[in-house]
This record gives sequence, C-alpha cells and structure tokens, in this order.
Amino acid sequence: MTSRPLILALSLAGLMSSAWAQAPVSAKEQYAIDSKHAATRYADDKKLCAEETDSSTRMQCMRDAKSEYDKSIAQAKAAMKASPAKAGACMNDCGKVVNVTVTEKAGEGSALGLIAGGVAGALLGNQVGSGHGRELATVAGAAGGAYAGKQIEQKAKSTKVWTVEVQYNNGQHASFNFDHDPGLLAGDQVRNANGTVVRN
Repeated sequence: MTSRPLILALSLAGLMSSAWAQAPVSAKEQYAIDSKHAATRYADDKKLCAEETDSSTRMQCMRDAKSEYDKSIAQAKAAMKASPAKAGACMNDCGKVVNVTVTEKAGEGSALGLIAGGVAGALLGNQVGSGHGRELATVAGAAGGAYAGKQIEQKAKSTKVWTVEVQYNNGQHASFNFDHDPGLLAGDQVRNANGTVVRN
C-alpha cells in the first residue's frame, strides 16, 4: 500500500522535472548559461596552453584562448540585447541548427614563399653533381623549392571556417560562416542577431 503513493509521487516529480528542464529561459538566464560555458571552456583552454613547453607557443595559445573567450562573451551579450520581446515574434528569425561543419580554407601564396623556396632549392640543387649535371640540379632544385615554398606559405596562412546551417521555424534554410568556433551544435535553438545567428 505504501509503495503505490511513493511511485505516484516519484512519477509526478519526474514529470515536473522534465517540464522544468524544457521551460524556456529568459535572455539574462541564457546569458548566464553562455557566460558560464565560455568561462569553463576558457579554463580548459588555459590548462591545455600551460602544457606547452615552448614559451612563445604557450603565450600565443593563451592569447588565442583569451580571444575566443572574449568573442564568446561578446556574442552572448549581443544575443541578450537582441532577445525578442515576444516568443511569437520569432517565427521568421528563429530556428534550429541542423548542421555545423568545419573546413580549412587554403591561404593565399605570395611571391615571398615562391622566391624563398626557389632560392633555397637552388642552393641545395647546386650542391649536387658537377658541370652540366650541377646546372640541371640547380634548376630542378629551384623549381621544386619554389613549389614547396608556395605550398608551405599557403598552409601557414590557411584558416578554419565554421559553417552553421539553420532551419527556421517558417521552413526556410540559411547558412552562416564564422571565422571562429561559434559554440553551436546541431539541435541548438538560434535566432538572427545583427546579420548572424546566436543561441536563443
């Protein structure tokens, strides 16, 4: 007899907790959640940076981590300010993230990489053989070095691009590109804010 009321009470508690978990949060509450998420990520990044053995690499890592943290906080503030006044006003500007992809955009090679690689290749090629063979090795070294120099420079200047695909509540689709990790995952609720999307 006593177990039945207990089961009923537990069932009601479960229903209430699931309803509570799905309740929408205010803009300030969402800002607090986003800020906490950014702070946790920043702390984790700083721990990773501390493991770097080279001091210049460690300092660059710390600068990058701080920059990502600042961007996340700025985005959270923008989202809070752009929060819609009414839930019903979000039909065309709100939606759900359906996909997030990260691609690497190749950097632009300049004449500097081409020339530096060519000179280095020519110097190395000049060390091989003698006479006409040395001349051919120098030319081949210059060509190979120029190509390698260009590839190295392009790789060094490459950047990552995060593409977030959104399906709006009205059925429309759109994609947004970011030069940093926007911190969004498939399934996140988002809305338009200043030409981009932020967590809703």
